Order: sequence, then C-alpha cells, then structure tokens
Amino acid sequence: MSERARELGQLTWARILLFLREPEALFWVFLFPVVLALVLGIAFKNRGAEEVPVGHVAGRLEERWAKALEDASNLRSVVYEDADAAEKKLRSGAVAALLEGSDKVTIRYDPTRPEGENARIRINDAIQAAGGRTDPVPVAVDPVREHGSRYIDFLLPGLLGMNLMGTGIWGTGFAIVDMRQKKLLKRFVVTPMRKSSFLLAQMLSRFVFLVLEVVVITLFGVLVLGVPFRGSILLFAGTCVLGALCFAGLGLLVAARPQTIEGVSGLMNFVMMPMWLLSGVFFSYENFPAALHPLIRLLPLTALNDSLRGLMLEGESLAGLAAEMGVQAAWAAGCFALALKVFRWR
Repeated sequence: MSERARELGQLTWARILLFLREPEALFWVFLFPVVLALVLGIAFKNRGAEEVPVGHVAGRLEERWAKALEDASNLRSVVYEDADAAEKKLRSGAVAALLEGSDKVTIRYDPTRPEGENARIRINDAIQAAGGRTDPVPVAVDPVREHGSRYIDFLLPGLLGMNLMGTGIWGTGFAIVDMRQKKLLKRFVVTPMRKSSFLLAQMLSRFVFLVLEVVVITLFGVLVLGVPFRGSILLFAGTCVLGALCFAGLGLLVAARPQTIEGVSGLMNFVMMPMWLLSGVFFSYENFPAALHPLIRLLPLTALNDSLRGLMLEGESLAGLAAEMGVQAAWAAGCFALALKVFRWR
C-alpha cells in the first residue's frame, strides 16, 4: 500500500472513530429516522381518503342537501348558527367550503387552496348522487376573492411565525453550543458575570434581527401580496416580541447541555418538527382530530400563529388574544427558568 493510501485510510478511520464517540450524532443519524418512519408508517398505514371538512349555516341549505353531506363518506359536515362565524372558519381554513341554497346549490370556496377544489368536486358528486343523477342539480361556485379570505392571507402570518421560531431557536441554541464546543463558555466561569445575565443577553440579542425580519416579511406581504393588516401596530409589535422571547427561551433550554453542533442540531429539529406539522403554518390545525386541538393550542407556535392571524386578518384586540399571549408568556418564562437551572458552562 502506498504512503498516500495509508495516510488517507488512517485519516478516514480517525474521523469514523470521532463520529462514533458522539452519541447524539449516532441517535439523530440512525435511530431518529427509523423512529420517525415507524410513527408515520403507523399513522398513515391503510388509511383511505381523508374527510374534507365543509360547512353550512343553519337554515340556509335545504335539508336533503345537508343530509347528503352528512352521508358522504369523504366529507365532514359542520353546521354553524352564525354566518360570520362560518365565514371566519372558511378564512382560517377550518372548513374547505361553505354551501347554501335549495333548488340551486352555491359552493363558496377558495380555488387557490387544493383542499377547496377537492371539496368542490366531492360536494358536487354528493349533491348529484342525492338528486338521483337523472336530472342534474344546478351547482354554482362563488370563489373567494376578497383580501383576508385568500390562502396567501392565511399563509403569510404562519410563515412569519415559523421564521420567528427558527430565528429564536436556531440563532440562540446554535451560538451557545458553538461557544461551548470552542471552549469559550468555560472561560466565563471565572468572570463576575451572572449566568442569568448571560442567558438573558442571548435572548435579547435576537431582537436586532427580529425587527429586520418582521418588517421585511410584513411589508412584503401587505404591499406586494395585498395581505390585510387590520389590527394595532403596537399590539402586533408586542406579539412579535413575546413570540421571539418565547422561542429564544426554548433555544436556551435546548442548548443548555449539548456538547456538539450535531447534537444540538438534531435536538432543535426534534423540538421544531412537531410544530411545523401541527401548528397551522401551511394548513389549519383544525383538520386534525378534535381531541388533539387543546394540546395543539398549547404549542407556542400555534399560539403565535393564532395571534398574528387574529391581528392581521381579524383586527383582534388585546382581550381577544389574551389566551394565546398567555401561552407564549408561560413558555417564555418556563423555558428561561428551566434553562437557568440546567445550563452548564462546560
């Protein structure tokens, strides 16, 4: 074997041994994907077509068509007593379409949402089946066009919330573990600096970037995409600050013990992934089983997204957002207190 090949082999073997000495990396590279595949495989194994939620206001849809929706195996019918509440559910994506009519049925939906077009096809099939298919039932569509009711209006606050989460957790957690790995943190032990001051400074430093990212994303959405902004600017700013504090605190907690970048990266993905899927970034969490809704609303990203949508699309007041802001405040205080307790310099 040549000297160059021996050199390459020894360096490669040394790198393999270094990797094997990192239990966090081993877990996230090998075990976590298997566990994730197993969970998702159990969740989606042998599942048929998902039921699409559709709604109608009591008294505005003929009984035979309402029964047709209830009997359809691929639709989930929701009845509302108030028209404004029904429209709000349509805007939030909780239902894919709203119906009304007697001899002629009108379907109100957003054609830019895939689930909206899917709902229209399924509704039409259910209505025609209930009508016997011999004499086609007139079905009209009423596409949602006004600002505040489009899919992009629903999506932008979710993207803003997701960005605040990523900046808070990644920006805080990555920086701390990077300093720990470079042996910088242990030098702070001999200084008179308090641990609480150091951790709080990590959280507050994210606000510099917070201002820039919130302003850029919001202005782009409002000025270019036409997303409405109906709430108080001060309350919106306070909500963003609270959300940033919440996720920076979560980032501190995640970074309290890991020794390597690989370890903290996997842990941060593990924390954020459930919120990417459940917290209503791209679609409403009300599409999940109702039994899960109370737990989903306790997630910090869910509370932040609901607050941002309430402010921008509905013009909610502080009283109307008290529950969501309380969830975020609890996460921020709890994560900071726990991080302060378990944090290690080395």
